[in-house]
Amino acid sequence: MNAATTGLVAGMALGFAAYFGGFWAFLLVLFLGAVGLAAGLVLRGDFDLHGRRRR
Repeated sequence: MNAATTGLVAGMALGFAAYFGGFWAFLLVLFLGAVGLAAGLVLRGDFDLHGRRRR
């Protein structure tokens, strides 16, 4: 799946959540999507958690 298709699916999910569930459902879907994106990037190796921490 390319970036345009992924963006389309994410936008549709947020739109459905906002329409059927209201503002709080929209925020919940947005938050969970961000968590899923971060987890996917960490698992793929594109996001290094050790480089982000300060000592």
